[in-house]
Amino acid sequence: MSESTVLSTTTPGRIALGLEYDGNAFHGWQTQPGGRTVQDALEAALGAIAGVPVATTCAGRTDTGVHATSQVVHFDAPVSRPESAWVRGVNSHLPDGVAVRWAQAVPADFHARFSARGRRYRYLLLNRPVRPGLAAGRVGWFHLPLDVAKMQAAADLLLGEHDFSTFRAAECQAKTPVKELRQARVSRQGELVVFDFEATAFLHHMIRNLVGSLVYVGKGKHEPAWIGELLAARDRRLAAPTFSPSGLYLAGVSYEPHWGLPETTVLPQIWSLEP
Repeated sequence: MSESTVLSTTTPGRIALGLEYDGNAFHGWQTQPGGRTVQDALEAALGAIAGVPVATTCAGRTDTGVHATSQVVHFDAPVSRPESAWVRGVNSHLPDGVAVRWAQAVPADFHARFSARGRRYRYLLLNRPVRPGLAAGRVGWFHLPLDVAKMQAAADLLLGEHDFSTFRAAECQAKTPVKELRQARVSRQGELVVFDFEATAFLHHMIRNLVGSLVYVGKGKHEPAWIGELLAARDRRLAAPTFSPSGLYLAGVSYEPHWGLPETTVLPQIWSLEP
């Protein structure tokens, strides 16, 4: 759905939005006293259209430097507006680096976070001797050759339901470290190594910690079986350091079809690096 699409008028009620943003432009998703977060910018723009303050809830909070090609948000609209006002109108009040892609009225029991059935993240890692220039801040970087086949063998050990304590940040507030990882795929696209992860939910820094440990396998520091040992140990101190946020994208949030949302998965590409 493009911004030029003519959308119907909404009555006061719950609205879902699809967002994309450049994580380098903000201090993460969640509102902070000093502002400069995606949530702060979005709520200010929504308030300008609604004429009153508007509170938002997202499908998954992202840290500073982490991007989104498909974040999903809901809010309760206090006034009637054309759905196009929640797209083009809101975008006219948003700073560079964030845009609303679509807007849709949803039932009152829809919840961007709790109605989600899964999240998908993609990590783009530039694997060449020279650091990125044009793609700086939008890809991670590792200078030594990486063995993608070994990395995939290691990633296969992560599939299924596990206690991911080894890959959990100390400040993580999740009630349980047990998550079901449905996809863990490592592939090469020219100079890019692409990591695709899908799960019911993720722990704080979980993906960046997984990428760091898979890179250790790829560069030959450990064999693939080491990943299984890390899972069993449940000890963050044994794994690799947390990898850079630069290449991490929230690329999709899945919902049941009955919500009738537009496509909520948009996989990021760095076109200038494609073979």
